[in-house]
Amino acid sequence: MPISVTEDIRSVSDLKRDTKKIFRHLRETGRPMVVTVKGKPGVVLLDAAVYQKRIAEINLSRFLTEAEADIKGGRVRPARQAIKDIKRRAGL
Repeated sequence: MPISVTEDIRSVSDLKRDTKKIFRHLRETGRPMVVTVKGKPGVVLLDAAVYQKRIAEINLSRFLTEAEADIKGGRVRPARQAIKDIKRRAGL
């Protein structure tokens, strides 16, 4: 999700003046927008649906990182045994 320098960096004055237009742009492009304050990056705006998707990706990445560490550390067992253990704990 690369940022377009000409479209995705706006001043806080632009945000105040063109809020609806900027929000529409965020929804349509799915790209984040950097809002500058006194010429320096102040905040980053992101469409809520895109934000939610990114959070899900981050969470999945964390689980995969933990799983990879378990594999490298030898903390694994056969799938059949894992399923039996899950059923036992669930009382099935």
